[in-house]
Amino acid sequence: MHSKPMTRFSIVITSYNQREFIKDAVDSALAQTKCGVEIVVVDDGSTDGSLEVLRRYGEVIRLVCLETNQGVCIARNRGAALAAGEYLVFLDGDDAFPPWALDVYDRIVEARKPMVILGSYCWFKGSLPSVQAADAPREIRFFEYGDNLRRDRSFHEPTAKVIERRTFQGTRGWSQDAWPMEHSDLLLRLCGPGPAIMILTPPTTLYRIHAQNSSRHPRHVVVEIACLSKTIRNEQLGIYPGGKHRGFDRRAFIGNRVYVVARGAIRAGQHWDALKLLARGWPMFLAAVARKLVVPLKGRQPCETMEL
Repeated sequence: MHSKPMTRFSIVITSYNQREFIKDAVDSALAQTKCGVEIVVVDDGSTDGSLEVLRRYGEVIRLVCLETNQGVCIARNRGAALAAGEYLVFLDGDDAFPPWALDVYDRIVEARKPMVILGSYCWFKGSLPSVQAADAPREIRFFEYGDNLRRDRSFHEPTAKVIERRTFQGTRGWSQDAWPMEHSDLLLRLCGPGPAIMILTPPTTLYRIHAQNSSRHPRHVVVEIACLSKTIRNEQLGIYPGGKHRGFDRRAFIGNRVYVVARGAIRAGQHWDALKLLARGWPMFLAAVARKLVVPLKGRQPCETMEL
């Protein structure tokens, strides 16, 4: 009796009122060439006709329709709970994959069996950039770390994330309370032992810039500061895993976010909010500065290359 082959990847796509973009996202997932892939699409209570687009795909996708809008984190968790793949690949409904995305992830999984993969983005406006056969990458450049919090290079948030499903289940998933900094919150809870891969090239997600991006909302910085303040409080209360011996790594990670958000607040003219954030998070900010000074002395993790 033959056993059913294991599904390697579950792509979880979440969408709310993204009728204009959702077809690009789903089509890019269907265009991935690897076998052993399932596609779970969670519509988060859309009212703009998105469901009409999604229902045309029939059984080639697993469609979940939430009756009311519950937020992207709840939608992602709902999709992840239904997924059967060894690894979860998260994609927002206004973004897309380049054709080689899962080939890159599969190559890394086969070679290194990581707990977490952090991909890189290619930013674009308007229509999806056309990709020719000659554009397909021939190698992967990446860094491997003992675990997620030992990374010695910064990256843009949000970043593409591929997470081993059992590891994801060991956390409490995406936290709606942490939005729009839920990516940072999840990474803090993914600090257990296990390889973490950070991809330098090629990009594995196409990030669309458009007027509805939450990061372009005038109140985005205010909400970010409020959420980061919760993160600081969670660290002070000992909520994040890893114990005292991982405290410096967690504080340095949070401190880097404090710097980025405070800088954004200053650029937006919200100087008082930036000062209040720095006052709350100064121990974390000092840990980030200390780490930045120490890393060059210890030496950075070397970049590795793998044929694709």
